[in-house]
Amino acid sequence: MLYRLPDETTDEENLFDSGLDSMRLMMLMERWRDAGAEVSFVELAEQPTLGHWVKLVAGRDG
Repeated sequence: MLYRLPDETTDEENLFDSGLDSMRLMMLMERWRDAGAEVSFVELAEQPTLGHWVKLVAGRDG
């Protein structure tokens, strides 16, 4: 997953199947929290797709 171009990943692709692991997910979550996003590890891990994550963050954006 780390060595793919953005257009090589779809919104509904399972990112764990593409190489994302729990440690990298924790790192992403912490960065997003530092930027003001209120997301939990469980929410991200339950549906590990870009489409779901965008909806999570956008739905809570003020």
